Amino acid sequence: MTKLEKGPQGRRRGRGARERILSASQQLFRAQGINRTGMDQLCEVAQVSKRTTYQHFPSKDDLVAEYLRRFDPDIMAGVFDRTDLTPRERLLAAFEVPASGPDELTPLCPYIAATVEIHDPEHPASRYAREYKLAVAARLAETAREAGATDPEQLGEQLALLLDGASTRTRVLNTESFPAAAAIAAVLIDNALPAADGGSGEAAVG
Repeated sequence: MTKLEKGPQGRRRGRGARERILSASQQLFRAQGINRTGMDQLCEVAQVSKRTTYQHFPSKDDLVAEYLRRFDPDIMAGVFDRTDLTPRERLLAAFEVPASGPDELTPLCPYIAATVEIHDPEHPASRYAREYKLAVAARLAETAREAGATDPEQLGEQLALLLDGASTRTRVLNTESFPAAAAIAAVLIDNALPAADGGSGEAAVG
């Protein structure tokens, strides 16, 4: 079970309150889920009053949406904005999730987890999660287009689906699934790039 730490004592007011609230939400929501985290517990960990919390976030819904926005505001910039990799290599780099060992597997994608818990497709967090997933697929498609894919939108959607599937399977089976997903991704990419690497994609198609 993840150990939950309380925030710093004696800091119930001040300019850092918003950051402490968001830090506590990331800690608690990831460790025990959104629905199981009450505002009383969150305020205790953040060391702020409920009044202060609601001054920064009018509702828990607003806090959950902001919690998700902070995970990856630039849409996987660490992969897609790399200049040291070719477009094909950037597509494969999206699957390079560090192995964390059998006791500390990568947590379920926070966007998927939030959507599963919330149910309501019009909830602010659900809308943001949807926008984020579409943005990831769009960045994959853009990179696929740079690589010369014949149908970059299709490849982008296939790779986005594969990423989400690997994340979910890792959590459900309690075993790393990204290496297998990366191998599948390489086949999909090479099939979509018939001229890549001197025709390796054409060989894969046959």
